[in-house]
Amino acid sequence: MGLFSRRRRPSATDAPSDKEARAATTAHLRDFVATRVGVEAYVEPPTNVTPTTVLLVSTEGEWTRRRVPDARAAHELGVSMGIPVYDVQRTGYPQRYRDWNARQRILARRAARERDAL
Repeated sequence: MGLFSRRRRPSATDAPSDKEARAATTAHLRDFVATRVGVEAYVEPPTNVTPTTVLLVSTEGEWTRRRVPDARAAHELGVSMGIPVYDVQRTGYPQRYRDWNARQRILARRAARERDAL
């Protein structure tokens, strides 16, 4: 039995590498931009709990959020996708984002009531 024969082989359930994770994040964000109208990017600063993130918001208010290495990377990503990029600390969140979240809460409560009524 060789010295390295007991090395664990990577499996499909292992976490993706940094390169794979970045590629998946970029693909998700590009797909979001390609399938929605009027998408804008909002760069969120790091906190004690979360790293720097980029929030993409469509004209309907639908949104997606993903981690990015830093604010500069978020700006470069937005520019490469051809969308406007804003610093959320300067501009705040758009009203359509808050309205979409409020609508989703109302729909979730309605669905829960209907489920309980059955």
